[in-house]
Amino acid sequence: MTAPRPFALRPATDADLGALADLLSAVNPRHPQTAESLAHDLHSLRSHPLGLHVAQWVAHTPDGALLGAASTLQFGGMYHPDRYHAEVGVHPGARGQGIGAALAAHVTAHLEARGAREVLAGAYEDEPLGLHFLTARGFREVMRFFDNVLDMADFDPDAWADRAILPGGLRAVTLADLGTELGEDAARRAYYAGWLAAREDVPRTAAATPVTYGDFLTRLDRPEHLPHGTLLAVTPAGEVAALSELHRDLNDPQRLNTGLTGTTRAWRRQGLALALKVAALRVARDLGAREVWTGNATTNAPMLALNDRLGFRPRVAWVEMQRGQVDA
Repeated sequence: MTAPRPFALRPATDADLGALADLLSAVNPRHPQTAESLAHDLHSLRSHPLGLHVAQWVAHTPDGALLGAASTLQFGGMYHPDRYHAEVGVHPGARGQGIGAALAAHVTAHLEARGAREVLAGAYEDEPLGLHFLTARGFREVMRFFDNVLDMADFDPDAWADRAILPGGLRAVTLADLGTELGEDAARRAYYAGWLAAREDVPRTAAATPVTYGDFLTRLDRPEHLPHGTLLAVTPAGEVAALSELHRDLNDPQRLNTGLTGTTRAWRRQGLALALKVAALRVARDLGAREVWTGNATTNAPMLALNDRLGFRPRVAWVEMQRGQVDA
């Protein structure tokens, strides 16, 4: 057994982003990180008009190697001034040495000093130590989310040609092509309006809060953004009735990740989501993707059923856990 290594805690800095991405990827290899994506996310949070709170710490050896990291953040899409999201991760080779407990104690003291009334955190269902770690600190389960994965070798979009059809008058178009037709700003504003409406009923642990157009645009600046992988169902009046987003995976060029797939309330139960998912998967095939990943709340029965029909298969679930709760 490897002898415990001495460690100390300090605030993370932007100079840590490369090593931090490597650490977080080792902690959660299902969703690896890059320094580029971490830098973009931090900039978006720090510049948000709500003045979101962002704090990060690392546990390091005397020679500077990162053994663990912790963060506490606020997100604009589900915002309350007393709600925080916390994360603690320890490198698999450094667990069982008190690093996680030290980081968690630091986060707890920080949040208590800020008067936090609700904290959200989580772990995968196949990580009993992580779930016990949270339960022992007063967290309780509130929701679960599957990673659903499609092996593209098992999918033939042409087999769906007669079943994945948009209602009369609607057409499927990529964001890139809509930008060519209307101009980039007009296309983005149509996309934004449809995205706002489609996200209204996305399962989450608290009510969605408004997202400004400026904040929405930061999503399109992400290095993972793929304009030709954003499929929109557009009405004759130019409104976006449904959408399905594909994003690059910066660690694996043969993997694509699904963002939001959703339909505005007026157009639901007319097959729009199926048509756009198939159109997006045709794009994935043309791009040479080996896998397409998506995430679904276990309570979202319609989307789970749709993905199952298309051949997506669930992996282990992420267990969202909560300590305290702000008023509804």
